[in-house]
Amino acid sequence: RSDLCVPPSGAPTRDVLLVSAIITISLSVTVVLCGLCHWCQRKLGKRYKNSLETVGTPDSGRGRSEKKAIKLPAGGKAVDTALVPGQTPHDESDRRTEPRSSVSDLVNSLTSEMLMLSPGSEEDEAHEGCSRENLGRIQFSVGYNFQESTLTVKILKAQELPAKDFSGTSDPFVKIYLLPDKKHKLETKVKRKNLNPHWNETFLFEGFPYEKVVQRVLYLQVLDYDRFSRNDPIGEVSIPLNKVDLTQMQTFWKDLKPCSDGSGSRGELLLSLCYNPSANSIIVNIIKARNLKAMDIGGTSDPYVKVWLMYKDKRVEKKKTVTMKRNLNPIFNESFAFDIPTEKLRETTIVITVMDKDRLSRNDVIGKIYLSWKSGPGEVRHWKDMIARPRQPVAQWHQLKA
Repeated sequence: RSDLCVPPSGAPTRDVLLVSAIITISLSVTVVLCGLCHWCQRKLGKRYKNSLETVGTPDSGRGRSEKKAIKLPAGGKAVDTALVPGQTPHDESDRRTEPRSSVSDLVNSLTSEMLMLSPGSEEDEAHEGCSRENLGRIQFSVGYNFQESTLTVKILKAQELPAKDFSGTSDPFVKIYLLPDKKHKLETKVKRKNLNPHWNETFLFEGFPYEKVVQRVLYLQVLDYDRFSRNDPIGEVSIPLNKVDLTQMQTFWKDLKPCSDGSGSRGELLLSLCYNPSANSIIVNIIKARNLKAMDIGGTSDPYVKVWLMYKDKRVEKKKTVTMKRNLNPIFNESFAFDIPTEKLRETTIVITVMDKDRLSRNDVIGKIYLSWKSGPGEVRHWKDMIARPRQPVAQWHQLKA
């Protein structure tokens, strides 16, 4: 009968069922693909973020291996220093400015950029409970040529040096001594604006009998070159040569220690930073100091604190505390506000200087602290904490530097 071929009213036809199944399968595939895409984006985003976090300060170009020598008679006393012809210890041509990172072009948020680019976050945490300041480390090689009676010292590179300049960087070079002889020394070139310098320079102590060599101590001092004032010591390394197998060149990594000239015992300063992004301001609270270096004849000091706001190496604004008479552990509790637009934070440095007031002569500098996102590890940690906790005072002790 013809009515047997007609489906009951409201019942779906076979074609309708087939189309519905196809639509259902398509929707399921779309959901799965969207989920996979979202997962891929998360994974790629994580990889991209990690690549940003690993960006560090670019090294300057590796220079050719340079050779400098000291000629010594059989007695082992240095009598002359011979440098490479036409070469001076502080060659201006060697002062290359490091290339600028292109990371700022990839990151829209200045705050997140500073958090990701701040160097040594893992190492900062490793030294969180350590009171000793991290001064970086140096790599060098030592060996002795018995046929030529020559001691060879190669200064290779350094890493994670602290910033000593207003710009948040340093211009490091290395002095090489064979103690106890302090009169004769050799020096590397100056590496301009570089906290991870590569020197790759070779130094020869010629005509030096082996029995005299093993009585000496190899002393390396890393300094920050300053054209207009005294070079700032960064750190030092000493290694007795009788503890080294000199029959072949050996390479060492050594942590730098505070220089023995007393620069490591200038005292500490407790201060807090409070960043307010909506008001475009930073409040610096100078809280107190302890164990300040005595600068006066009476074994004490009259300390006060200067706070400079620097932008692109230029002094913008200065504030200072009152002077505390004859006090090596003063309590200041004074706050200063500085207007800093968010877009200028990356080029901003706050310089804290503890001074000793003198009525009859020039005031003495007890020590300094440079605060920015590209200073030393301790300063960077404080700066990062300030950015990460807006509108909250973040306090931290800092070791005063020369």
